[in-house]
Amino acid sequence: MKFIFDKESMIKEISIAQEIISTKNAGSILSNVMISASNNTLTIKATDIKVNYETQIPVQITEEGITTVYCDKFMGILNSLPEGEIEFDQSSDESGVDVRIKPVGKKIKFQMKSMSQDKFPEFDSADNVPYFEIPSKDLKEMIEQTSFAVSEDETRYFMNGVYFEKKGDNLNLVATDGRRLSFASKNLLAGINEFPAAIVHPKILNIILKHAPDEGNISVAVVDKMIFFRFGNYKFGSVLLEGTFPNYERVIPENQAHALMVSKPDLVNALKRVALMVDKKAGRLYFNISNGILKIVSQQSDMGSADEEIACEYAGESYTIALNYRYVEEPLRGIDSEKIAFEFTEEMKAVTMRPEPASDYFHIIMPMQKE
Repeated sequence: MKFIFDKESMIKEISIAQEIISTKNAGSILSNVMISASNNTLTIKATDIKVNYETQIPVQITEEGITTVYCDKFMGILNSLPEGEIEFDQSSDESGVDVRIKPVGKKIKFQMKSMSQDKFPEFDSADNVPYFEIPSKDLKEMIEQTSFAVSEDETRYFMNGVYFEKKGDNLNLVATDGRRLSFASKNLLAGINEFPAAIVHPKILNIILKHAPDEGNISVAVVDKMIFFRFGNYKFGSVLLEGTFPNYERVIPENQAHALMVSKPDLVNALKRVALMVDKKAGRLYFNISNGILKIVSQQSDMGSADEEIACEYAGESYTIALNYRYVEEPLRGIDSEKIAFEFTEEMKAVTMRPEPASDYFHIIMPMQKE
C-alpha cells in the first residue's frame, strides 16, 4: 500500500481516533487505527469496542491496500513532521511488515511496524439504519446541559449514561447520579417515527459535543442496542447501556413554594472564592437565604472557612440549605442567562436550579445534611 496525504488533514482525523481508542492496552489491536486506501480515498477506523469511529479523506494512491498502525505513535510522528504532503509506504520482507512515513521532498524518514487488520473488530453497519435529522446546535446544547450529571458509580451502570427519549414531538435528555438530575427538552421530532428510549454513554456524547458543527443538521439513529451519529464525513456508533433508567419524572417537583433570583456573574464569582475553603471530599457549602441577601458559606474545617454575601431577589422566611458546591458550579457553566433562579419548598427537599427567565432545561439538586 502506498499513498500521499496532507499532514493537517490526517492529523485532524487521527486526533479524533485518539479520543476513542483504548490506551490501556498498548500493543493490542484496540490501540491501533485501521486505514484502507482505495479509489483515491483513505478510510480511517477506530474503536474501543463500545464506541466506533469512521471517516474518509482524499489521498493520492499509488497502490491500494489496508492495514492497522499504532495510533499514538502514528500521531507522534505526524506532529513532528513539517507541513505539507507526506508519503505512507507499506511493504513486507523477511523481518515482517513495515510502514515508512516520510515528507515528500525532505530527508526525513520514520519506519514503524504495522499489524494485520484481520483481528480488527467488525463495526455494526451505520449505513442501512433509520436516521432522523435534528439541528446540530440544539443537540449540542442539550448534551452540554446534561452529560456532566451522569453517575460515576459503576455498580449503578444504568445511570452511567444520558437517557434519550422521544416524548411526543420532543427530544428529552436526562442524566442523574441519584443526588442530582439534569433535564433538557426541545421540540425537534415533529414527523419523526418512534424510536426506543436509550441510555447513551457520555463518551460518545462528549465527542459529538466537541466535533459536531454548530450549523446544519446531525443525523441520529437508535436501533436495537446501538446509537449512530453522522455528520460531514464522520460516522460514529456506540453501544447503548443496558438496564432500566430511573423514573425521573417522580424526582421533578410539580411546584415549589419559594424562589430566589441572583445575578449569574455574582454567583459564579462568589462560588469561586468560597469554594477555595470547601472540603473537596465532602463538597458541602451553605446557602443562607434571607430578605434580599444570599450568603454563601463554606463548611468550617481545620483549614478555615469563607463566606460571601450577594444581593438576591427574595422576600420571605429565612432558610439555610446545604448543597454540594459541584452540583451548583457544574450546571452554571452551561446556563446562558444573566440571572439564575433557585426554587425550593423546604430545607431538605429538592431544589430546582434554572435560568431566569425559564428555558427548556433545568437542574434538580438534593440538599445535603447539615453539619
